Amino acid sequence: MEASSMHALTTFKPPSPPISCQLRPHSPLSLLSIPSHQSTAIFPGTGSQCIWVSRLECQLTSPKAFPSLLREFYNHPPSFPHQGASSSLREAELLSRSSPARAFGLNFLQIVAAKMLDLAERAIVEILEKQHPLPSTADPLVQLAGNFSPVPENLVHHELEIEGCVPSSLEGMYVRNGANPMFQPVAGHHLFDGDGMLHAVRFKEGIVSYVNRFTRTHRLEEEMKMGRAFFPKAIGELHGHSGIARLLLFYARSMFGLVDGRKGMGVANAGVVFFNGRLLAMSEDDLPYAVEVTSSGDLKTLGRYDFEGQLDSPMIAHPKIDARTKELFALSYDVIKRPYLKYFKFSSDGKKGPEVTISVDEPTMMHDFAISENHVIIPDQQVIFRLREMLSGGSPVVHNKHKVPRFGVLPRDDADEKRIIWVDVPDCFCFHLWNAWEEGDEVVVIASCMTPADSIFNQSPQALKSILSEIRLNKNSGTSKRRPLVSGMNLEAGQVNGKFLGRRSRYAYLAIADPWPKVSGIAKVDLLQQRQMNDDVNECSDGRTDVMTSEKNLVCKFMYPSNCYGGEPMFVPRSADPFSAEDDGYVLTFMHNEVTGKSELLILDASSPSLEVLARVKLPARVPYGFHGTFIHASELDTQKNGYYCSSPGR
Repeated sequence: MEASSMHALTTFKPPSPPISCQLRPHSPLSLLSIPSHQSTAIFPGTGSQCIWVSRLECQLTSPKAFPSLLREFYNHPPSFPHQGASSSLREAELLSRSSPARAFGLNFLQIVAAKMLDLAERAIVEILEKQHPLPSTADPLVQLAGNFSPVPENLVHHELEIEGCVPSSLEGMYVRNGANPMFQPVAGHHLFDGDGMLHAVRFKEGIVSYVNRFTRTHRLEEEMKMGRAFFPKAIGELHGHSGIARLLLFYARSMFGLVDGRKGMGVANAGVVFFNGRLLAMSEDDLPYAVEVTSSGDLKTLGRYDFEGQLDSPMIAHPKIDARTKELFALSYDVIKRPYLKYFKFSSDGKKGPEVTISVDEPTMMHDFAISENHVIIPDQQVIFRLREMLSGGSPVVHNKHKVPRFGVLPRDDADEKRIIWVDVPDCFCFHLWNAWEEGDEVVVIASCMTPADSIFNQSPQALKSILSEIRLNKNSGTSKRRPLVSGMNLEAGQVNGKFLGRRSRYAYLAIADPWPKVSGIAKVDLLQQRQMNDDVNECSDGRTDVMTSEKNLVCKFMYPSNCYGGEPMFVPRSADPFSAEDDGYVLTFMHNEVTGKSELLILDASSPSLEVLARVKLPARVPYGFHGTFIHASELDTQKNGYYCSSPGR
């Protein structure tokens, strides 16, 4: 293996065959990308070492190659600076961590503590973690395989190659969030644990540009200082006795001043929204992070944003913006102390309303919710947090099969929960809710019903199903009805036209998540198409029954070419005209070819019968599969507020 020293910003020509992988040298560099063409990559930190891997004779941009690559490194680890190649990869990881020589500004006691705690971590790995096989939901060989593997940052690339024609009305920036771990995992790792990275494509006066940047969270900045990951991974690591040990280890490092978690521990990798002149990157474990779109089309992290001192708790990654009132609605949940759940909203100019405590018996997984014109709809479902399960060696994320799921319907302007109406919806778990509206005494919720409920977090022999469904909540009778809208395919990740959020909408654009967790296409669904159903069939398929329905609600399916997969479809209206047709606009989505290793942005005609491809933007770098995005119109970019305000370092 050949090593070549590089500066933080380096242009290089790759060896053959092309390689894309992740390594952990004894430096702030953790991500190595050797694309299939001459490229420019940015590596965090200075004095980085680039490891050139040329002896592995395989196309490492292939998804099948990544697990083999990691196993190769476990058996034949790279030579790190200042150490031999005889130790295992995990031992090399631990040895290359925060050594006293690199821990600038530490006193003697802290240096001794750092050494002792590093030894303790090695014991955790050797005694508690290496002795037990990882489940697929926490195995980095599975979670980071193929195009789920991380990439480095890239400078802004202008004047991208385009096949087809970009509509002249498409002016602004598409931004998509995702998980992209900067450092090699040494224990369990779930896809949701990765550091947040934004991928952005800007359309400006006929020029298309691309950039991808880490969201520089406090967590990431702290880990970059030490050159490795040491914050606990919420899903991949915090289970069983080893999870307890890692929590205690982190608190010990905090006590000795080796790490500061007071300024946030979140990864900001899930959602992204543009509100009141600010682009916000979010995950439900922290405050949002404000990100500036520069004049050149670059992305610059400004810092944690507490809405000018108004927010002192985490905010979930799926806030809702009412297109008519411009208000933002959000939830916050706590897995340790009461109140476990709070609801609040912000006016169009960013003024926060009262926090409403929502009474729930246990901390509930609260990834998403919905709004209608007059109500907020809050799910209280079967996936809960029980930290005490770790004492018996289990996962703190628990599927409580004895709990009856319910939805709370609360007038969205209320200052307390007195008028909330709870409606039971048996055997229902919705990770995402696409829209809701009111019809007489009923609130109609459009969501994807997922089974098994905890399959995203805990390994299950049962195949995951995510069935697009209509849920009717009767506020007067307190009863509910459900019916599948499209069966036979997993529909997850997507949206409706944002102008219709909270109001009756006809169309939804959703990812066809098959084979799970990959996305093989996009479905345009007519939510209002009526069809005959048996009176006794009013629930989603839950794995115990097989509800057979037609696909009359399915307008069309757009399937990616062979060996290509994509992500969440993003609907962008053609114009701001409130009277334009609901599907008058475009659908944007990233697509990756797992054979060639190339990524593209597709622009589809949302109103065409087949979701016709209008343009394919050739991207200069690989774009991993990710999570959720937003489109910022050019007129909105002009309203950007570049300053941010986080009043308390403890938030």
